[in-house]
Amino acid sequence: MVNIHNVTVTFGGEDLFSGITFKLNAGDRVGLVGKNGAGKSTLLKVLAKDIENDGGTLAFDKDVKIGFLRQDIDFVKGRTILEEAYQAFTEIKELEKQLENINNELVSRTDYESDSYNELIIKLNETTSRYELLGGYNYKGDTEKILQGLGFKREDFDKLTDTFSGGWRMRIELAKLLLQKNDILLLDEPTNHLDIESIIWLEGFLKNFSGVVVLVSHDKMFLDNVTNRTIEISLGSIYDYKKPYSQYLVLRKEIREQQLKEQKNQEKEIKQTEQLIEKFRAKANKASMAQSLIKKLDRVERIEVDVEDNAVMNVQFPLSKQPGKIVVTAENVSKNYGDKNILHDVSLMIERGSKIAFVGQNGQGKSTLAKIIIGEIAHEGNMKLGHNVEIGYFAQNQAEYLDGEKTLLQTMEDAANDGNRIKVRDMLGSFLFSGDDVEKKVKVLSGGERNRLALCKMLLEPFNVLIMDEPTNHLDIASKNVLKKALLNFEGTLILVSHDRDFLQGLTSKVFGFKDKVIKEYLGDIDYFLEEHKIESLREAEMRTKVSEEKDVTKKEAYQAQKASGKEIKQIKNKISKIEKEISRLETEIEKDDVNLAENFEEISQNPDFFKEYEAKKKKLEDSMEEWEVLEEKLAELEG
Repeated sequence: MVNIHNVTVTFGGEDLFSGITFKLNAGDRVGLVGKNGAGKSTLLKVLAKDIENDGGTLAFDKDVKIGFLRQDIDFVKGRTILEEAYQAFTEIKELEKQLENINNELVSRTDYESDSYNELIIKLNETTSRYELLGGYNYKGDTEKILQGLGFKREDFDKLTDTFSGGWRMRIELAKLLLQKNDILLLDEPTNHLDIESIIWLEGFLKNFSGVVVLVSHDKMFLDNVTNRTIEISLGSIYDYKKPYSQYLVLRKEIREQQLKEQKNQEKEIKQTEQLIEKFRAKANKASMAQSLIKKLDRVERIEVDVEDNAVMNVQFPLSKQPGKIVVTAENVSKNYGDKNILHDVSLMIERGSKIAFVGQNGQGKSTLAKIIIGEIAHEGNMKLGHNVEIGYFAQNQAEYLDGEKTLLQTMEDAANDGNRIKVRDMLGSFLFSGDDVEKKVKVLSGGERNRLALCKMLLEPFNVLIMDEPTNHLDIASKNVLKKALLNFEGTLILVSHDRDFLQGLTSKVFGFKDKVIKEYLGDIDYFLEEHKIESLREAEMRTKVSEEKDVTKKEAYQAQKASGKEIKQIKNKISKIEKEISRLETEIEKDDVNLAENFEEISQNPDFFKEYEAKKKKLEDSMEEWEVLEEKLAELEG
C-alpha cells in the first residue's frame, strides 16, 4: 500500500531521522516506538501528508484512504455526539440529501409517462444502489456499536460534544476514523484517553482490521496484543522486525549479541592479518604476499553493531517526613457537577504506606476524588488529611500548566526555593535534559518531554503522599519503566489514577474500582481486579441479554437459549479450575504461616507486614471460596 524510500526529515537544522526505508502492506499492524522526541509523531504526519519530507520518496497505492488520529482536534460546536460521529459518512450523508430531494420531487410530479420522470426513476435506482453499497442502511447501527465500544452510553448520544472533556472528544474522533473504512489507520497514542475496558475493545477491533495500522503507543501490553510488526526509531535510524514489541526486544537483543560476537571475531582476524602484513613487509620475497593481504583487508566489509540509545531518567521520590498512621479519611463525600452526580456518599480510609490504584471508566469520579483529596475542588461530606501529611500531586494535564515561552531552566528556577535552586541543573540532567537542552523553550518539547519536565518540577516540593493522575501519558516505554521502579521504591503512600495495565502490574497492592458512583475495594493488583471484573462483566452480559427481534420470542426464552450455551459452560469450568488451584495455594501458604506463628511468634511479632499479608491471604481465600460457590451454582443451573 505504501513504499517509503530513503526518507529524511530535518528539524531545527538537524536530521530527526535520515534515509529510512520500509514498506507497508495490507494486514500490517505496526507499533511505531522510540524515545520521546525521536520523531514518531513526525513520521505519522509525513505518512498522513500533513508535512513534507526533506528527502526521499513516498509512493501510495492508487485511491488509498488514510485516517489519522491526531493529538490535537477541533470540533464544530452545536453538534450532538451522534451528529459528530455521522460526519464520518460524508458520501452517505450527501446521498441521503439526494434521495430526499428525488423523493420529494417524485411526490409532486404527475407526468408519469414523461422521459424526465423516467430519468428521475433511473436516478433514484442508481442513488439507492450506491447508498446501499456504501452501507447506508447499516451506518447508524455501526456508529452506535462503536461509540458504545469506546465507552459512551446510549443516553449520551444526543448530548452536545461541547459538554464533554477533550478526552471524550478524542474518543469521538477515534470512532469516526474506525467508521470511515480507511485503508490505512495512523493512530497517535490512541489509548491515552481510554479506560481499560475501552482499550480491550479497541484491541479486538484493530486485530480484525484488514488494512494497515501504524500506531504510536507507549502501552507495552496494548502493543503486544495488537501489533504483528515493530518499527523503532532510534538515533535517526529505524529497526524493523515482524514481531510484536516484547518479542522484538528479545530478537533485537539476540541480533545485537550476535553482531558483537561476529565483530569481535572479525577484529581478531583483522588484527592477525595486520600482523602478517607487518611481518611480510620486512622481507623482500614476501612483499607481494603483503600487498595481496592489504588488498584483501581493504575489501573486508566491517561488521557494525546496532547503536543503542541507553540514556534513561534517574528518578527518586524521597520521603519528606513520616506522617501519621492514617493519611486520608473520607466520610460521606459526594460531588455534583450541576445536575450530574459523580460521587455519592463515598467513605474510605487510606493508611500510611498504601499503594492504591484508582481504575474505572472515564467520568466515574477517579480524578474528581483525587482533586478532592488535595483540596482543589469543593464537595459535600468530610475529607480529612492525617498528621504531617504532605501531598505531591501530578495532574493528568500537568504538562499543560507549563509556560511554553519559558526555557526549561527558567521553569525550574522559578518554581525552586532558596534551598534547592542550586540543584535544578542536576535535576534536569537526571531527567535527560542536559547541556544546551536546558535553554530550549518548553513549547518546542514533545508531549513526553513535557511530561518529564513536569515530573522534574514536581520534585521541587517535599511530600510523603504522592497522587498521580495518568502519569504515563506520552512517556516512552523506557521512561515508564524508570518511573515504575522509582514508585516501587517510594516509601510513602501512593495513589495512582491509570489505565495502563502493564504499568500497574505489581505496582499497587490495592485497587479501588469506580463504577456507577460506587467505589469497590479489591485487595490485589490490576491482574486480580481484571479477573474479578470479568466475572462481573459475565453477570452483566447475562442481565443485558438482548431480546430476539422476533416478537413471539419472550425474554425468558431468550435467556434460556443463552443459558444453554456450551461456550459459557466451558468458560465457567475453566474459571472454577483456576479458582480451585488458587484456593489450594492459599490454604498451603496459610498452613505454613500458622506453623511459623506457633514456632516463632516472638520473632514474627516484630514484623507488622507479616500479619498484614497473613490477613490479606485469609481475606483472599474467603473471597475465592465465595466466588467458587457462586460459579458452582451457576454451572449447576446451566447444566440443568
